[in-house]
Amino acid sequence: MKNSGQLSRRGLLAAAGFAGLTVLVGCGSGADETDAKDLSGKQAGAMKKYGPGDQFKATEPLSFTILHNNMPTYPLKESWLFWKELTRRTGVTLKATAVPYSDYEKKKGLLIGAGDAPFLIPKTYPGTETAFVSSGAVLPVSEYVHLMPHFQDKVRKWGLTGDLDSIRQSDGRYYLLPGLHEKVRVGYSLALRTDVLEKAGLALPTTWDEVHEVLKGLKEAHPDAYPLSDRWNQPEPGGALLNFLAPAYGTKGGWGYQNATWDAEAQRFVFTGAMDAYRRMLEYLRELVAGGLVDPESFTQSDDQAKQKLFGGKSFVISSNPQVLADEYRNNLAKQIKGATVEMIPMPIGPAGPVVAGSRLENGMMISSKALKSENFVAMMQFVDWLWYSDAGQEFAKWGVRNVTYTNSGAGRYEPVDGIKVLGLNPDAKKDLQKDYGFSNGVFAYGGNWSLVASSFTADEKTFQDAMARRRRLPVEPAHPLQAMEQEQATLRETPLRDHVKQNTLQFVLGRRPLSAWDDYVAELKAKNMQQFVDVTNKAYERFRKENG
Repeated sequence: MKNSGQLSRRGLLAAAGFAGLTVLVGCGSGADETDAKDLSGKQAGAMKKYGPGDQFKATEPLSFTILHNNMPTYPLKESWLFWKELTRRTGVTLKATAVPYSDYEKKKGLLIGAGDAPFLIPKTYPGTETAFVSSGAVLPVSEYVHLMPHFQDKVRKWGLTGDLDSIRQSDGRYYLLPGLHEKVRVGYSLALRTDVLEKAGLALPTTWDEVHEVLKGLKEAHPDAYPLSDRWNQPEPGGALLNFLAPAYGTKGGWGYQNATWDAEAQRFVFTGAMDAYRRMLEYLRELVAGGLVDPESFTQSDDQAKQKLFGGKSFVISSNPQVLADEYRNNLAKQIKGATVEMIPMPIGPAGPVVAGSRLENGMMISSKALKSENFVAMMQFVDWLWYSDAGQEFAKWGVRNVTYTNSGAGRYEPVDGIKVLGLNPDAKKDLQKDYGFSNGVFAYGGNWSLVASSFTADEKTFQDAMARRRRLPVEPAHPLQAMEQEQATLRETPLRDHVKQNTLQFVLGRRPLSAWDDYVAELKAKNMQQFVDVTNKAYERFRKENG
């Protein structure tokens, strides 16, 4: 590779463009360019003709540096077929800096802050890139997506402009290339012991009201048990349960909690923890806990404690996702309780109706601003576009080499070849697609069309996702990027407000504070600058709306 040196802030602002290309670079509404950008001198190794459906192949051997999130379940190996085949197909060799999963976020921040980060910085979650914007350490990638035809094609076909607007900064640009999904993939819901339900004459619930009735029926049949004893309480108490209960009430909670929520009727942002919908959700949970239907420890206990109660027959309902349903619940219940069966239900429907909440953006890629100085910059952007955003690149990253690591008998019908296992398929095989070959690696394989995403679903997840896909998706909240001073103020207010909501959510649900004290609680939030927080958010929304039409 003809590599790059350091790039000054002035150089970053002055550089750009592809020879022969004049691009409009703007913000919002799908237009990502307003200035003419000149990328002459940065085209070495790039394809002169490259569009949707084209295989990227560098015109000379290239290498790019990348930060690699090293998973303990499939630690990086130089012998992986992934590396060899990637170079054969693209002419690019990736030089990986491996960082342990447990230390990835901290190390990533240190490398970027010191100016030592590799060119490519994957496994970055939307929102976390904000910390690196003001220093100029990462590239405003929205100015260069004209070099990425597969990325642009998916944004257009899947109607993702609004989603991308949600990650724009106050300058109207976005600094993260997120993973793009055709559809929302929902991960969590309730799992219930169906053998216990059958003995009690109960059916699987479809609504939260029916969940209440089923729990009452289980309590009648097992008066000494708490029918629901839950897990996943880090970093939020009731993180999973509140996360998938909240959308049913038209609010946010648990893992998905944010202080601001868009009120579509009022056309403004409101404070989530003070919403009537949030209060009604807590009233529902409080009734379940007060009735002995939900274990009070559900909001504080460890995962192991919750699972021990389920496997010991002391509880019958627990939060789940398709993977733990198969790998943990079914396997362990089969070993410990004869005849035990368990099923995961689609997320129960609540007052908001049959809705689904979630983003179609996934963790993605920051690019070091140093990369813009490289003579191979255009080729690098084409390479990123092919590997992370083309159908062919995504299929390769997930499944590998056809007839070597997998077979395909039609759209979405992928199978690992005999002797290779992956994600519960071919469980007795000696080789593993991730550990031994480097495919289905979270650094490279995410996003994609629904057929590819669904290709690794278990039968349980397929049933679950098919049911959720029929529901109405809640609209993406409008963009409201904060300016630097506003961000400073919001950050100072964010944590005290969030902590107060978190603490009182638990107090209300457990009955340690009566819900009759709700008005006092809201007054306490106001004293912690709740209204100022909301006002700044709405000011940012109005500014972005006016500037971007």
